[in-house]
Amino acid sequence: MKFQITQNPSISSSRLIYGCMRICGDGSISDKSKGKRAIRSAIEVGYSHFDHADIYGAGQSESLFGEILKESSSLRDEMFITSKAGIRPKQGNDTYAPTRYDFSKKYILESVEGSLKRLGIEQLDMFMLHRPDYLMNVDEVADVFDVLKTSGKVKHFGVSNFKPSQVNLLSSILPMPLIANQVEINIHNIDTLSDGTLDQCQQHGITPIAWCPLGGVAYPAWGNTFSEDDEIRIATELAQQAEKYQCQPWLVILAWLLKHPADIYPIIGSTTPERIVAAKQALEINYSREDWYRLLEARNGESVP
Repeated sequence: MKFQITQNPSISSSRLIYGCMRICGDGSISDKSKGKRAIRSAIEVGYSHFDHADIYGAGQSESLFGEILKESSSLRDEMFITSKAGIRPKQGNDTYAPTRYDFSKKYILESVEGSLKRLGIEQLDMFMLHRPDYLMNVDEVADVFDVLKTSGKVKHFGVSNFKPSQVNLLSSILPMPLIANQVEINIHNIDTLSDGTLDQCQQHGITPIAWCPLGGVAYPAWGNTFSEDDEIRIATELAQQAEKYQCQPWLVILAWLLKHPADIYPIIGSTTPERIVAAKQALEINYSREDWYRLLEARNGESVP
């Protein structure tokens, strides 16, 4: 299931990325055991790219993944491990500070060090800025990226939830390319189709990574605005296409994303082994242009202009 992640042939990743946000569940022993089973299932069926962030499980998700690596150290050589930082929740003794974004050099360096320690590795394959910091100083970010690259603690860099103008701004000063932009893409949120994000990815060889790819179908999308009629139209079309392609309806959504020429890499965040394994079927669907637009029409409630 390995594919080239960017136009650079030396960088490879499974086309489906396993998202580790939920692997700790409620933090109980049973939920953590379930998370480990999910990770092992993903590894066994060919997922090689694993997505983390310093805030997932308040750091416990990275620690749990680190336990897997400690049990089988040889796995590290077969993995592409990503982590993110930049979101600082309101917590701890600092009751004055609100939830905020922070791209300061000190915080980014501390965050990467924390991720490496919890994961038990010496280098992240990719580090991403989690959400745009309104107070971002691009020179400071360029400096900290250079430090992380030179020290060998990070191999490649990307961003998450950045708009094209923000990618352009940061890219204009960085000494290395941004290889990915992780954004919400699903049947509910199709902003990237028209706001220039996917166009920019194609133009510059940036890989679009889709978080919440099944939002609006398998689970409610963030800020859901679908009406009951919308959901019925989408479900009806998905059922018809699922019958045509002999698969489950949610797999049609993955095929719909994979069809886009920007080469979208969906994140699979389930902790159910059966669903993790089943997601691979989407890679084999020979999805048509006509069905792509039929699903868009069902989503919009009208044909394209």
